Amino acid sequence: MVTKLLNICEPHRAYFGEKDAQQLAVIKHLVRDLDMRVEIVSCPIVRERDGLAMSSRNARLTARERSEAPVLYRSLLAAKELVQSGERDPGVLKGLIRSVLAEARLGEVDYVDIVRADDLTSVMALSGECLMALAVCFGHTRLIDNISVRV
Repeated sequence: MVTKLLNICEPHRAYFGEKDAQQLAVIKHLVRDLDMRVEIVSCPIVRERDGLAMSSRNARLTARERSEAPVLYRSLLAAKELVQSGERDPGVLKGLIRSVLAEARLGEVDYVDIVRADDLTSVMALSGECLMALAVCFGHTRLIDNISVRV
């Protein structure tokens, strides 16, 4: 669909949000692999005042789920701080993220992963630009978030 749209419209630039990092990476590779003449521009995640990534899905959260949902960003920030203090072991970082996410009694962790930012492959130790990403379900609402770190 994206290929058809870009080929029909022939834009000079196309803007995609960093919140869905997997989609962004796929589109960047698609454009590069097909030698498409469009610049893919990454747009930073826009957040609510409490840190929750803005999404139309947030409206489906109950009041209690909404009050717990900012734990996603808090868990990523805690891991980023640990990276900044020298931690490079993805297992330790994922463990910290999961322990902070456990504060959300209504949230069920779908995944927590740490990957290379450019191709989303798993890392054995952090180096270069990496992405710490997660998904948590609150009832029927699945929320995603991520944060990048450079080491």
